[in-house]
Amino acid sequence: MGVIQIVKEADNEEFLRKKSREVSEITPRIITLLDDMIDTMRNANGCGLAAVQVGVLRRIVVIETEEGLFELINPVIIKKSGCQEGAEGCLSLPGKWGLTKRPSKVTVRAMDRNGDTFELTGEGLLAKAICHEVDHLDGILYTDKVIRMLGEDEI
Repeated sequence: MGVIQIVKEADNEEFLRKKSREVSEITPRIITLLDDMIDTMRNANGCGLAAVQVGVLRRIVVIETEEGLFELINPVIIKKSGCQEGAEGCLSLPGKWGLTKRPSKVTVRAMDRNGDTFELTGEGLLAKAICHEVDHLDGILYTDKVIRMLGEDEI
């Protein structure tokens, strides 16, 4: 396991805008990638990371909140409800924060590292993180949805 360099918008926004490809088979390389993404996310004090953010165009996301650690392979949001507004940041855009509107409750269908399909429903921060990371897989950054950027005094 190890820490991977995070792709920053300032260095390679074009790459972050690419659409990630589905994972067709869970291989040892995919398992290693999941482990490295978790290490990278924790090392950067983040709560979510998409594979594209570490230079891999695969539909893989890791998220860690108070509810636990979640690995999502080929995630698809199948239900959204409610609305929450709040500050949002990104490991690929260090030092930048914006006010966004996201669903307050989200259900996602994905595969785990064993290839088993499951559904996860999250509220609050977990719902925001799921939306944020799934957006990354489609080349969408939170700044595309920002209501307004926040100053340091507002964070």
